[in-house]
Amino acid sequence: MWLLDRRAFLLGALALGGCGFTPVYGPGGAAAGLLGNVEVDPPRDHEGYLLVRRLEERLGRASAPLYGLSVAIKLDEEPMAISAENVAARFNKLGKATYALRDMGSGEELASGTVESFTGYSTTGSTAATRAAEKDATERLMTILGDKIVTRLMSAGLEPAA
Repeated sequence: MWLLDRRAFLLGALALGGCGFTPVYGPGGAAAGLLGNVEVDPPRDHEGYLLVRRLEERLGRASAPLYGLSVAIKLDEEPMAISAENVAARFNKLGKATYALRDMGSGEELASGTVESFTGYSTTGSTAATRAAEKDATERLMTILGDKIVTRLMSAGLEPAA
């Protein structure tokens, strides 16, 4: 059974290679033009800092940037689990990030879009535990949004830098 699965995988890999498939991190892949070439606009708040940090982890810090990236974040919360005493025991933290990638030389917008996601946290512990859970949910949400932005940028079809 395992041998059959490997053959199917190899056959699929050969088929993808024949159609011009290029791995995003491979030579000439979409990541090649972005890695180390994107300067993210400075953050305005703690959430922005977390998002910029994640974007720089994934794209690298630019010393001589070819592209500029602007991101606007909108956060919201909604109660999810309400107890019999009408007290929220769980919250969803909703996040939306609108981004625009621009050419630093011409100022032309090359890619833009919006990504959304959510995380949840519980409020059933102490005040300190609730604050820690909320902080963790915010960090996880910024990581998710940052990863989604990078994925979108890499799938935008930008030409690698020469």
